[in-house]
Amino acid sequence: MTLYDQLEKYELKELLVKCWMSHDGAWFLSAYMHYGVRAANKLNKASIKTLSTLEMQRVLKARGTEKKSIKSFNDLKILIDDVFSVLKGDFMDFNYTFIENNKIQWKMGQCFAYEGMKRLGIQEKYKCGVLYRVHCWLNALNVKHKFQPPINTCLLCSQKKCVGEIIIEL
Repeated sequence: MTLYDQLEKYELKELLVKCWMSHDGAWFLSAYMHYGVRAANKLNKASIKTLSTLEMQRVLKARGTEKKSIKSFNDLKILIDDVFSVLKGDFMDFNYTFIENNKIQWKMGQCFAYEGMKRLGIQEKYKCGVLYRVHCWLNALNVKHKFQPPINTCLLCSQKKCVGEIIIEL
């Protein structure tokens, strides 16, 4: 019997998400060491933009739905819950709540990306990829939205906390 056969679904998902995020971190580190932080941020965002579109297409296909099926805030809520149920690991200390029929409130605890950037000493120069990924998912769905506060930098650095809202326009 292989490890795959022995692992529960939850354990397998957690292992795969951790491995995938470790690859992501190793990729960023290599880009940073070879090209510097500015280029690493730019390449990271380009990669996230491409990846997030593929992720959304694959999740929609797995659900048997299309992006055109998002007609209400409740439809978006169900989809976002589905996306996070397979793509978010427990080590990602990230919580979200749907409020007021047009807002998603988020709160990041101990951010794994921030901790990695802090170990490199470049946290002040890091452009958040975690929330940018959510932004790109919404773009892939053609859902108009706005982050408050804007996510141009690492909010843990600029505001000492990573909390905010995504205002949805459907």
